[in-house]
Amino acid sequence: MVARPVDKVQASARSSERLFFALWPDDKTRAALARVQRDLAPRKGRQVHPEDIHMTVVFLGPATPERRVCAERIATEVEACQGFVPFELMLDRIGSFPRARVFWCGASVCPPPLLDLVGSLNRGLADCGFVPERRPYRPHVTLARKVQPVEARDLPQPIRWRVDELVLVTGTGAVPRYRVVRRWKL
Repeated sequence: MVARPVDKVQASARSSERLFFALWPDDKTRAALARVQRDLAPRKGRQVHPEDIHMTVVFLGPATPERRVCAERIATEVEACQGFVPFELMLDRIGSFPRARVFWCGASVCPPPLLDLVGSLNRGLADCGFVPERRPYRPHVTLARKVQPVEARDLPQPIRWRVDELVLVTGTGAVPRYRVVRRWKL
């Protein structure tokens, strides 16, 4: 038997994990978002597991252990240099992204501290080899996938979310799909 060379892409996929920075809701906020999901999400579609509800801040994608360490270092540097400031996020809209077939609950106004956090992380993460998202940041929480489009509208009862931490999350391959691997207090 002759050994074949290992495909670098396959080897990299096996030695990496999918990561993203997120805002992880407290129990009260999670319960309010689960009610929106239960009462207002389209019936056809796949609801996000309540324990997986979060707001992505920066999606990193597949990351080797070295890139994960770099990403954690950047978050720690942003925390030390800029300081993370707690803020309130007002989730006051629901709608869908038709192309992605996602039902969401989001904020019509992005608080400046959240925009600052997204920008600071993206600038630092570029040094780790991560490519920042080109589209403007739109703060939203995905509540269901594979849905038919729905028109965006005001949420009948806005959800006030006091944000006081940033988390690094990885996929688990099970349900719930995500696991927090590190936290930074704001």
